[in-house]
Amino acid sequence: MAQDSDTISMQMRGGLRRLAKAVVVITTKKDGQRHAMAATAVSELSMDPPSMLICVNQSASLHPILESGADFCINILDAAHVHISAACSGKVKGEARFEIGSWADSSIDIPRLEDAQASFVCRQTKQVPYGSHSIFIGDVVEVFSSEAVDPLVYVDGRYTRVGEDVAATA
Repeated sequence: MAQDSDTISMQMRGGLRRLAKAVVVITTKKDGQRHAMAATAVSELSMDPPSMLICVNQSASLHPILESGADFCINILDAAHVHISAACSGKVKGEARFEIGSWADSSIDIPRLEDAQASFVCRQTKQVPYGSHSIFIGDVVEVFSSEAVDPLVYVDGRYTRVGEDVAATA
C-alpha cells in the first residue's frame, strides 16, 4: 500500500538530515540593491557549457528577484563563515547581510564573497518551477577559488566541517 504524501514528506526530511551538504550563500543584485540567502540546494549541472543550478523556495525573499531573470553568484562558505550563514538565513535582513564578511563585485556586477571557498558567477539562462521551489540555471562566467579546502558543512540540523579522510576499500 502506498504511503500518503505527508508521511513521505516527513520521512524524506528525516532521510535528508543524513545528506551532508556544503553551505553556500546565493547573491544577486537588482536595481542596485544587493540580496543574499543561505542555501544548500545547489549543484553543478554541466561542464559543456559550464553551468550550475540552484533551488529556491517560492516563499523566499530572493525568489521574485531571481524569477525576474537576475543573474546570481554561488558562494561556497568556509568553515569560519558560520556567522555569514546565520546572517543570510534570516537573522539579518536586506543590505545588512553584506555588513558581515568581505564582499566585492564580479565582472557582471553581482556580489561575491572574497574569501569564499569558491564563488561561481552565473548568468541566468533558464527557470523551472516545480512544487514549492523553482530551479534556476546559470551559465558560469567567472570562478574564484581559495587555496585551502575547508568548507562549512550542514548535516543533521547542524554545522560541521570536513573531518578525517576515510580510506576506500575495494
